[in-house]
Amino acid sequence: MTVQPLGDAAVVLHLDGAVDGAMAARVHAIAGALARARLEGVTDIVPAFASVAVFFERVPTAAMADIEADLRAFVAGAETEKKSPPGRVLEVPVVYGGEHGPDLEAVAAHAGLPAAEVIARHEAGDYLVHAIGFAPGFPYLGGLAAELATPRRAVPRAQVPARSVGIGGAQTGIYPLASPGGWNLIGRTPLLLFDPRREPAALLRAGDRVRFRAVAEADFSTASSKPPASERSAVDIEVLRAGMFTTVQDAGRRGHRAYGVPLGGAADPLALRIANLIAGNDEQAAGLECTLVGPTLRFHRDTVIAWGGAETEALPGGRPIVVRAGETLAIGALRRGCRGYLAIGGGVSVPPVLGSRSTLVRAGLGGLEGRELRDGDGLPLGAGRQLTGGRAWRIDERILPRYSAAPTVRVIPGAHAADFEGWPRREFAVSAQSDRMGVRLGGAVARRGSARELVSTPVAPGTIQVPPGGEPIVLLADAQTIGGYPQLAHVISADLPLVAQLRPGDAVRFVEVSLDEARRAAGAVERALGLLREGVARKFR
Repeated sequence: MTVQPLGDAAVVLHLDGAVDGAMAARVHAIAGALARARLEGVTDIVPAFASVAVFFERVPTAAMADIEADLRAFVAGAETEKKSPPGRVLEVPVVYGGEHGPDLEAVAAHAGLPAAEVIARHEAGDYLVHAIGFAPGFPYLGGLAAELATPRRAVPRAQVPARSVGIGGAQTGIYPLASPGGWNLIGRTPLLLFDPRREPAALLRAGDRVRFRAVAEADFSTASSKPPASERSAVDIEVLRAGMFTTVQDAGRRGHRAYGVPLGGAADPLALRIANLIAGNDEQAAGLECTLVGPTLRFHRDTVIAWGGAETEALPGGRPIVVRAGETLAIGALRRGCRGYLAIGGGVSVPPVLGSRSTLVRAGLGGLEGRELRDGDGLPLGAGRQLTGGRAWRIDERILPRYSAAPTVRVIPGAHAADFEGWPRREFAVSAQSDRMGVRLGGAVARRGSARELVSTPVAPGTIQVPPGGEPIVLLADAQTIGGYPQLAHVISADLPLVAQLRPGDAVRFVEVSLDEARRAAGAVERALGLLREGVARKFR
């Protein structure tokens, strides 16, 4: 076993051996033991094919050698304990072919078999859930008959219907939610693989076994994986114009990564934390994340607001602003950054989903009905605090990141950094294809030797992956939980806000630093926030 940092706030235990049933049992046992231990400061345990990631709530202060020693001792103890019971066996009904399985004939042609025989062999398999990832509740299933292995589609579909059963290479899997995808679709199941109203939300987990059963078209239901629309609460803020892409975001969903649910939350978490403190809120409160063009809002009650992140002419940052019922705020175009954050006294009080009010649009979770805001929406607020004494104060701007259209961003070398050369010394352009899942960079990086197939391992916001085309992607808040692309590096926590604020056309350079330097930088940020927290506490009641 080897232990490697995954950025500065997580570590990954890589286990030696083939990816098979024995490895899956070992991963399942270690992940289960770690989860049951409820280790202090640990928020997520994420099992993958031959690895287990441990995520911390904050960048740990302990030395990496000490963390590694503790984990090795824990794993050694866990593996000598009584073996965990085998996973559950679940039967999954599937309507094969037709409109539900448009690629069945192509898979049959590739295998040289009749479509009916492909169905029979797929149905006869005994499948093991190696990992959950790519999307909330998506199971990667091993055990596919070798003759059914089919390369992924050359051109992925822009939208795969929810609950589609597909084959990708030597694996089969099920798309719980409608999403882009390149697997060959052979059928569809009526089962809800991911339902936030359920506990746990994901039907399957790593270590389970799956058996498919062919059913007739008449047995297929049109069950939806989206939660029902919540009842509308009192409207404290009216959205007159929604802006370009405005969503409700908070600190994100911790504790659900093992089920493929991204951390989510604010792409620039520091900006929202600071704005919340200035508005008299808890740092974790939900606010509005605005992208490039902010919304126009009408307030229906007196409150305190604060602005953070990218600049706007409509609001000064770094200080509280009192707004009165009936006033209108037009945020407009953002400058010197991509995302701005509006914190409002009491926080945006939409119903929490899986412990968070943050919006994950691609899964239809959280926020306001799981989507970006629209013209005419109404938002409720929680109970806010009142400013005391003078209102003409502002924070020391030295606490704020130095946002730039051409920043130099500090990174820790990734697991496959040695496979690439010269990349930190060059400048990359930010692609217009960037979003909350990741910042795509123009310009391929040079790779030493031939590309090799990698086993998917956990990833995190800040991980820099290199797809086959060679152009890096810096993962952001809504990124998947595991990935199979090479991990070039990890942006340190203190510099992730600089990446979240990059706009299409901006430029970025990277510089490698040590894990110790990354932790010192994170510690400096937290100390500054602590001082701000103390000072602001005296300004509200």
